[in-house]
Amino acid sequence: MKQLLFVLVAITFFSCKEDGKVEEAVAKIPIEFKVERFDRIFWTSKPEDLQKVKEQYPYFFPSHISDSTLINKLKDPLLKELYGEVQLQYPNLGKIELDLEKLFAHVQYYFPKNKTPRVITLINEVDTEGRVFYTDTLALISLDCYLGKDHRFYVDFPEFKKPEMEQNQILPNLVTSFCYGKIAPPADRTLLSAMIYFGKELYVKDKLIPEYSDAVKIGYTETQLQFCQANEYYMWSNLVENKLLYDSNPKNELRFIKPSPFTKFYLEIDNQTPGRVGQWLGWQIVRSYMENNEDVTLDQLLAMDSKSIFENSKYKPKKP
Repeated sequence: MKQLLFVLVAITFFSCKEDGKVEEAVAKIPIEFKVERFDRIFWTSKPEDLQKVKEQYPYFFPSHISDSTLINKLKDPLLKELYGEVQLQYPNLGKIELDLEKLFAHVQYYFPKNKTPRVITLINEVDTEGRVFYTDTLALISLDCYLGKDHRFYVDFPEFKKPEMEQNQILPNLVTSFCYGKIAPPADRTLLSAMIYFGKELYVKDKLIPEYSDAVKIGYTETQLQFCQANEYYMWSNLVENKLLYDSNPKNELRFIKPSPFTKFYLEIDNQTPGRVGQWLGWQIVRSYMENNEDVTLDQLLAMDSKSIFENSKYKPKKP
C-alpha cells in the first residue's frame, strides 16, 4: 500500500512539474491581437455609413441582402434592445481578452502552424448554432449568445441549454470550433468511437484552456460533474454489461452523447444524471491513455483511431 502511494505521489509530482514547464514556455510566446467590436460598429451605423462597413466586413453581408433590409434591421426595436443588452453586459472585454491571449498562446505552443486569428465580436440574433467560429484566420464571437442563463431573452430555451449561455462558455465553445477538422472523424458508428471523439475534444480543452475547471470545459454545473465522478464506475459498468460500447445503433448517440436534459440509461436514476455522460466517460478514457503513453503527442492523439486508444488506455474506473 505504501509503495503504491509513493508511485502515485511520484506520478503527480512529475506531471505537475511537466505542466509547469509547458506553462513557462507558453507565457513566453508573444501574442498580438485586437478585438474588433463589429457589434458596435454595425449597430451604431447610419445608412450613409453602410457601404464603408460592408467593405470592411464583407463576409457579414451576402450579396442577396439589400441595403434596405439592413436599414430596416437597424430600426428594428427588438434588435435594438438586444444590442443594448449586449452593451450592458459587455461594456468592455477585459477578462475575455486576457483569456483569449492565453488561449492563442497555447494554440501556438501545441499547434505552431496556426497563427493568431482576427477576432471579431458580433450580434447574430441569438443563433446558438453559430455562436462562435474559429478558423486559422478568423475568430467570431456572438456576444448575444452569452448574456447569462437567466437572461429574459432566453426564457423560452430548454433549461438544459441555458448554462451554455454563460460568459464562461465562450472559450470552451471556441476550442470546440477550433477542433473541427483537427480530430480524425470516427471510423465507425459505434458508441465507443463517438465517446472517444468527444473525449479528444475535451482533452484539447485540457491543453488549450488549462485554467478552466472541468465543469466549465464540458458545460456542466459542479453538481453534475460531481455526479459523474461519484458514479463513474456504475455508468461504465452499465455500458459494458449491456454491450453498448461496440453497438452501432444510432439511438445510442442520442442517449449518451447528444445534448439532453439527462442521460438515458433507462434506470430510475436517469433524472439525476446530466446529459452527455458518454462524452465525459470518453474524456476519462483519453486522459488515461495519455497518462499511460507519455510519448504520444497531441497531434498523434487526434489522428489515432478509437480502438487503439481504448485498448492502450488501461482505463478501469474503481468501484467506490
